[in-house]
Amino acid sequence: MIVNILRFSFKDGTTEEEKAAVLAAMRRTASVESAAFGVVGQDIGPDDGYTHTYCAAVPDLAALERYLHDPVHLAGDDTILPHIQRITAVRFSDDMDPGLATEVGRAAAAKVAKYPAWAQQLEAIPEARFG
Repeated sequence: MIVNILRFSFKDGTTEEEKAAVLAAMRRTASVESAAFGVVGQDIGPDDGYTHTYCAAVPDLAALERYLHDPVHLAGDDTILPHIQRITAVRFSDDMDPGLATEVGRAAAAKVAKYPAWAQQLEAIPEARFG
């Protein structure tokens, strides 16, 4: 299982309606066919400025590839990313293959290369930490 956790907060001025649309888009993304499970909601971790968390898990690298390029995921990011002020990613896996992190990184880099507009949206997030 490959698990991706995103802790995030919204930009100042994001309306409750926009927040609801972002969370709905995230829930759709976390529910695509390739995802084994997903959870989206309030962040109940340390009080460090993050307000919400997104979690999605995929069973393996093949599912990760489908997840990254799923049309629901791609469309959702257009709704989600413009409203994010701060985001950090944590990824982990129960697969102990020492090359897995490299393969996950390769898949993410391939998505960036294939969708330059998506990469620009990520770069536009004021406080982003994905590494």
